Amino acid sequence: MTDLSNIPAQSQQWPGTDAALTPAADHGETSWTPRGRLTGKRALVTGGDSGIGRAVAVLFAHEGADVVIASLPEEEADAAETVAQVERIGGRCRSIAGDLRTEDACRALAREAVDALGGLDVLVCNAAYQMTYDELEQFPPGQLQQTFATNVFSTFWLVQNLAGELENGGNVIVTTSIQAYSPSTHLLDYAATKAALNNLTVNLAGDLGARGIRVNAVAPGPIWTPLIPATMAPDKVEGFGSDTPLGRAGQPVEVAAAYVFLASDEASYVSGTVLGVTGGKPVF
Repeated sequence: MTDLSNIPAQSQQWPGTDAALTPAADHGETSWTPRGRLTGKRALVTGGDSGIGRAVAVLFAHEGADVVIASLPEEEADAAETVAQVERIGGRCRSIAGDLRTEDACRALAREAVDALGGLDVLVCNAAYQMTYDELEQFPPGQLQQTFATNVFSTFWLVQNLAGELENGGNVIVTTSIQAYSPSTHLLDYAATKAALNNLTVNLAGDLGARGIRVNAVAPGPIWTPLIPATMAPDKVEGFGSDTPLGRAGQPVEVAAAYVFLASDEASYVSGTVLGVTGGKPVF
């Protein structure tokens, strides 16, 4: 696995691309050992073009699941690479482009994913938007709306539209963040959405448990994805993750392993949990 203990300063145009990351990110295409933990399952992964979403799609396919990924139209090249990585390991994957900031878009994605997969067993709400600003006054008009609509509203709408498909054994996995527990001021709005998602996860688990649906979340720490150089100043990218107890950022494959566990039958009695994958940073 590539050493991430000394990431150099770098920047990308939003939304960023995996191909330009230095050093390269590991999504598990060749480094993961399959164990057949998701054989026969059907999964929808939002934000599946790159980073954590790509790694989740790849590992799910390794474990036997059929996958649909969703991403922005601007991320078509990265989405195509995710599909290619899944197909190279013998899996099935389809990419659907769209902007999930509206209820109609989420409803359309839910319908198209179910049609493509013939049903749904696992929903991974991973799509996210962040942009950093050093001062409160620098946050531009529409920033708050874009961040909350992408991160929180889309999660609610997708679960609302897909709960009927997930009844009696399905599950939802939400991507939150260490930022929900230890927020950075330059990520003020993003951190607030992740705290909201922690609450939403626990609340949905309580609401949907009687319908046989498990709802959990993964709270990543500093994971090396295009979101970092595409939304943070180069000086903040340099040494990214070195402040963790493990002294480095995490690879996408390292956090995606948690999604495999939560999606599998091994986690059949796990619901309402937020699982931290943070390199040792506390989540409480």
